[in-house]
Amino acid sequence: MSADRPPSPSAAPAPALPLAAGMASGLGARLLESRLLAERPRPRVIACRRYAHWLAVGTVCLGAFLGQLTASITALVFPALERRFETGFAAVEWVALAYLLVLVALLAPIGRLSDLVGRKTMYVGGFAVFALASLGAGLSGSLGVLVACRAVQAVGGAMMQANSVALVARGVPECAMRSALGIQAAAQALGLALGPSLGGLLVEHVSWRWVFWVNVPIGVLGVVAGWFLLPRTHPDGRPTAVAAAALAPPTGGEVPPAVPGLPPAVPGLPPAGESGSGRFDGLGLLLLAGASTALLLALSTASGLPLPGWAVFVLLAAAVALTIALAKQEQRAARPLIAPGLVSTPGVRSGLVVALVGYLLLFCPLVLGPVLLVDAGVPVAGAGLMITLLPAAFAVAATVGGRLLPRKWSDAVRSRCGAGVTAAGLVVLALLPFGERASAGPLLVVGYGLGLLLPANNALVMRGIPAECSAVGGGMVNMARSLGTALGTALPVLGIHLAGPAAGGRAVLVALAAVAGAAVLLTRPGRAVRPVPRGRGEGGRGEGGPAETTSGPESRPARGVRRT
Repeated sequence: MSADRPPSPSAAPAPALPLAAGMASGLGARLLESRLLAERPRPRVIACRRYAHWLAVGTVCLGAFLGQLTASITALVFPALERRFETGFAAVEWVALAYLLVLVALLAPIGRLSDLVGRKTMYVGGFAVFALASLGAGLSGSLGVLVACRAVQAVGGAMMQANSVALVARGVPECAMRSALGIQAAAQALGLALGPSLGGLLVEHVSWRWVFWVNVPIGVLGVVAGWFLLPRTHPDGRPTAVAAAALAPPTGGEVPPAVPGLPPAVPGLPPAGESGSGRFDGLGLLLLAGASTALLLALSTASGLPLPGWAVFVLLAAAVALTIALAKQEQRAARPLIAPGLVSTPGVRSGLVVALVGYLLLFCPLVLGPVLLVDAGVPVAGAGLMITLLPAAFAVAATVGGRLLPRKWSDAVRSRCGAGVTAAGLVVLALLPFGERASAGPLLVVGYGLGLLLPANNALVMRGIPAECSAVGGGMVNMARSLGTALGTALPVLGIHLAGPAAGGRAVLVALAAVAGAAVLLTRPGRAVRPVPRGRGEGGRGEGGPAETTSGPESRPARGVRRT
């Protein structure tokens, strides 16, 4: 619906709606229809090539590589930041936590905004924001400025992560879909494995600033490649009628207006083929961000952050209160971030918990390992190379490791096996003395176990989510993964603060082994997919392995999309 077309009676704004809201909606619709945000087509000489879709996949792989490189390289810079800014571990960990919190908060709304503006526009913009924020992070003269730059960097990361799977799905033929997503997963695994070793070398031989500046040339290359190689996601380069309709003022009713060419909307479920219409659960997003921030601040305060002791109890109480408010909000929201109808399903509920636990087990050693190895006398570069063994084994197991298991094993059995292997590796790692030789084997075992656990668990979650529900389910898996990563960053700092690097590190590893053992018991076989009850929320599908899950409503590509 264009901005100057008279609205249908069913879509007419309520009389009590403030005039400012209508003006803002009209301006937003006109902005979307203007050339300012219009997606540019690829040059004809590229678009007409038979391999043009593989160039688009390569461009998306740049963003996938960059996101995972940033996730794993940052842990190596913490000791250098402590010395540079003369502060404690509890303060410098917010260089990672700020990024993760902003990422959790923005994945869902950016996925929605991308439907309106265009996924190519948002993806290329994400490269630009990420590169500029990385440049500012390297130039930072104080820890506060560095944390702020990391938060801005997360905005660019969310713009890329929320659109990467969709761009691959829409840019390649169906016959090449599996191969394209596999290449994207390999790019992410490469970034995750390369981060620790590259970070250690840069910190020891160049400067901690280059841990952030290394992202700049990749970001610039991504902007250029995205501009010329990515196809448009709107056929004419501009938002469709769905986008303009979504910006129209709310009608005050429970059922969103119908969009031409699509079936009518139903409360709790998106229209077929389009899940971006309807009101976004902004209050749920704020409650989720507030609860996560309060919990992580409480852990940081207990870990030595210079706040009063009573702040720990206040922050924990705030986290509990906000979580309860979030649960109530999601029960009544038309389009919840965390769909109660799916969370109440045993297979999905346990799968989300195991997803959180899996990324906690993956990232906790990435933060803890360099501290323990450096404390044992290993050089920073050597510690980085040693820690690389864990994500490298994870990447190998996530892609080809399952072939070594009996074919008759179900995903539930494979998930339990991976959790058990991970627990065994963590126990051995806790018992042996920390060092280059003693730690190599256990790190490989832990990484291999996690590579078996997470893909099988993701398959269990996907099996329990209806295919027609794609928005909230992918977002829920993304949230579980990001929250697990944040907890994996905060818990090692708490253990080291309470008992010192050696004793505290061993205590954290033993606790992680217990958590991995609990994951064996939490894993539940998937159930047959059933339609979600009307009015009880919606869900979606996530991608397995080292690849991230799509957080937008586009887990399945629309047929007949014109690639330009």
